[in-house]
Amino acid sequence: MSAVLNGVYINANWCEGHAVLDVINPATEAVLAQVSVGDEQAVQRAVDAASAAFADWSKSTGGDRGALLRKVAQGVSEQREQLMHLQSSNNGKPLFEAGIDVDDVIATFEYYAEAAEAMDAAQDGSVTLPSADFSARLRREPCGVVGLIVPWNFPMVTTAWKLAPALAAGCCVVLKPSEVTPLAELQLARIIAQAGFPAGVFNLVCGTGLAVGAPLAADRRVAKISFTGSNAVGVQVMQRAAETIKGVSLELGGKSSLLVMADADLDLAVELACGGGFFNAGQMCSATSRVLVADRLADEFLQRLQARADAIRVADPFADGVEMGALINRAQYHKVLGHIQRGIEEGARLLCGGARPAGLPNGFFIRPTVFTDVPLDSALWNQEIFGPVLCVRRFATEEEAVALANASDFGLVASVVSGSADTAERVANALQAGMVWINAPQVIFPQTAWGGYKQSSIGRELGPWGLAAFQEIKHVIRAN
Repeated sequence: MSAVLNGVYINANWCEGHAVLDVINPATEAVLAQVSVGDEQAVQRAVDAASAAFADWSKSTGGDRGALLRKVAQGVSEQREQLMHLQSSNNGKPLFEAGIDVDDVIATFEYYAEAAEAMDAAQDGSVTLPSADFSARLRREPCGVVGLIVPWNFPMVTTAWKLAPALAAGCCVVLKPSEVTPLAELQLARIIAQAGFPAGVFNLVCGTGLAVGAPLAADRRVAKISFTGSNAVGVQVMQRAAETIKGVSLELGGKSSLLVMADADLDLAVELACGGGFFNAGQMCSATSRVLVADRLADEFLQRLQARADAIRVADPFADGVEMGALINRAQYHKVLGHIQRGIEEGARLLCGGARPAGLPNGFFIRPTVFTDVPLDSALWNQEIFGPVLCVRRFATEEEAVALANASDFGLVASVVSGSADTAERVANALQAGMVWINAPQVIFPQTAWGGYKQSSIGRELGPWGLAAFQEIKHVIRAN
């Protein structure tokens, strides 16, 4: 094992932390690296640096900020293979999935580079008023120092979705990566350091939620917190932020549905069900883990789904032909197995999976799991499992399918499979979700918003909405 990695970057300097945490390879359970992590004092120093840098950075041109963001995109592109391997080693996901992640990061930084470059011409735009006695102009200004708290399931991706628009807007940043998957974020930080951002504009403090996340959310000098993670922790972030009335963006849980309509292509439906439930080992807030199937297709769909799920190769992320990797750590592994056992006790019928694959004695692996006959009041049907577990339920009518999909505390995404464009569009419009895919995998573009209804989100990421999340609106009105 190599030397301990510094996990604290403040004011353009790498600093030693106050403690050392092991970073585990979830596919082997071996210690992958050791990282020195920060504490409340490191957070205070990082906010000091960001606050000092904000005066100049907030006055920089959009063109200058865009040029730096393009350098980050180029740096990530140049290190694509290395970053993919870091993702897979630290997160457990197959290498092809890590490649999708890295490409998403590149696209996001490029998108917000373009958005930053467009800001100069749009600034101080005139506002039409009903009186000729007055004139007005509109300014969009950075909200200040922002704290970004990101999860472990998509390292660098959720970071890019927050960091790129925050920097584009002219904010200074303190980033807290997950202590479980810090390695790709540390390499991204090195790329940012090489891009030439002024000291203090970007700061990073690795560490636990209690030691780093909580003081970051509570610091009165932080104007906004953007958090992605569980609903339980999201509540704590809101409570901390409320003490100083700071802005909050939250991207939280989901319990999303895939609706297979009576005229659906069954082969497509099965592939989309597996992709929506087993990509990243089901560790996605967007997992379409509730599969609703029209009665007339249900028997054949279940036969095909079982065969496809059983055929998925679960293995080390670097193995040939691997389709699904490991869960993130021991705690998540046992949590998911606990959900599976409780589902069986509650009367759900286990169709396939539900246990460790044969031939993998080490690592946090669970076979793709499918349940049917899940009671509507079961935790398996209503709670976010964050593992490779699908629940399949039949429906008789389109209205019943929509009602079942919408009967949730969450509303992040949904998928519709239908051979009729009219049916698909009608169902999509009726679903209470921030993103709906029709006959498509879960492809996400930086041009479209990310976020959902109900308890899934407060605010939106990506697109112009992601940029607006880090901006204040100022109107200047004068008498003519």
